[in-house]
Amino acid sequence: MKKELGYKKRPFYRMLKILNRTGMLKVLSVYISVICIGAVLVMIFEPKVNNFGDGLWYCFVSSTTIGFGDFYAVSPLGRIVTVAVSISGIITVAIIPGVIVSYYTEYLHLKENETISTFLEKLENLPSLSNNELKDLSDRVKRYNKKK
Repeated sequence: MKKELGYKKRPFYRMLKILNRTGMLKVLSVYISVICIGAVLVMIFEPKVNNFGDGLWYCFVSSTTIGFGDFYAVSPLGRIVTVAVSISGIITVAIIPGVIVSYYTEYLHLKENETISTFLEKLENLPSLSNNELKDLSDRVKRYNKKK
């Protein structure tokens, strides 16, 4: 059971690791801070927003550009906060997925090069390979050809 739980948690920790290595964890932290600060400011300046939860909801909806319309800014400062939160959301939503995809692409490219170099190394030492190693190498070549 423990292995199953650890397996299910892996993608989340892998994502955190990627975000941390690429510096995007800082971008995400700034985004969350902008949302929270925006929620406080909206709560202060907007008459229809009475609590922090409503302010967070408003800022989330604004940052994702969903705009349900249940709250909308009427004060000039509320509108400025809305613009800042919206721009922050658009930038964050554009940057983070791109960085993650780029990271995974680079990772897969490195793995492919590593596999090719291991394969070539084995081919260079072909006469000294055991029967099991030769069979394993043959199976890998067959699997590779089936993928193409």
